[in-house]
Amino acid sequence: MRIAVLCSGNGTNFENIVRSVTQHEVVLMLHNKEKCGAAKRAEKFGIPHCHISHKDEHLMIMTLNAFRIDLIVLAGYMRILSPKFIQSFDKIINVHPSLLPKYKGANAIEQALDSGDDVTGCTVHYVTEELDSGEIILQSKVPIMPDDDIKSLTKAVQRREYGILPDAINLIGDSLETVQRVETTV
Repeated sequence: MRIAVLCSGNGTNFENIVRSVTQHEVVLMLHNKEKCGAAKRAEKFGIPHCHISHKDEHLMIMTLNAFRIDLIVLAGYMRILSPKFIQSFDKIINVHPSLLPKYKGANAIEQALDSGDDVTGCTVHYVTEELDSGEIILQSKVPIMPDDDIKSLTKAVQRREYGILPDAINLIGDSLETVQRVETTV
């Protein structure tokens, strides 16, 4: 499976995908911030990357199509994609720092802390036109400790993301391989 990762920040989830998902190939990384840590990580691994403004979705679509992408992974991509972009691809997934459907959108970890919850987590889901509402692929809980603040809880959730995002990618890849095997035997 050919994977493209869209990033906006430091790229720790991107690097984790590259290191952890060995059955499939990350062939492209797009970033919407010109100088971000994700670009340095892509260079370190020799993975093609480019900066494309989130405002130029047409160029994003053309670039992704040129690389014949099977799966797009949003890993810290901090922009909402247009319906046109979403409809242009079969499989787009996102990792979100809450147990969806709870706390959609921005500031999910802060919302969990402010609500006095004793547990939060992260969710990998398919991207649809409705924000953080696509079919859930995997979820993982993270306990909220009495002394947690935004920083410590964010780190705990990110560590959990490093586990479930590669697992979700492998699940999708396994299901695609099963479908392809069935189609070739029919």
